[in-house]
Amino acid sequence: MWSDAGVTRHITGKPNTREEVWGRLLRYAGHWCLMGYGYWVVEDAADGGYVGEVGFGDYRRDIDPPLDGIPEIGWVLAPSAQGRGFASEAATRALAWRDAALPPGDTVCLIQPQNAPSLRVAAKLGFTVAGVSVHRGESTVILRRGLGGGTR
Repeated sequence: MWSDAGVTRHITGKPNTREEVWGRLLRYAGHWCLMGYGYWVVEDAADGGYVGEVGFGDYRRDIDPPLDGIPEIGWVLAPSAQGRGFASEAATRALAWRDAALPPGDTVCLIQPQNAPSLRVAAKLGFTVAGVSVHRGESTVILRRGLGGGTR
């Protein structure tokens, strides 16, 4: 999935190499070990097939304003799963987990302004535009969802 230009055009801007995909997998595992949150695989309930990934990261991005310490939700789907409601459903479940498992606080997401489908998903999830910034030379919309629940 990460080597598909259609999948990565609004994320990294280019298909990922095998090495970059491996690095991403290691970051996912590291998030769980160090932060207590990370990414999950999304499967199709009908057949168990791989659909994509959803979860949270703290990437310490070089961005203004800094987002350090705020869980950043992300979702990415295989081309065959796009436009079928998987992103909304998976992200809704991820946010419910966040609200129950993590301390109360905001959640953010970064979406390129031309990625209309993801902007629609974010709005459906209750995210609102908090600002526009530049990350790695590209304009990005910063969206924020207010205080989550939390039991920790």
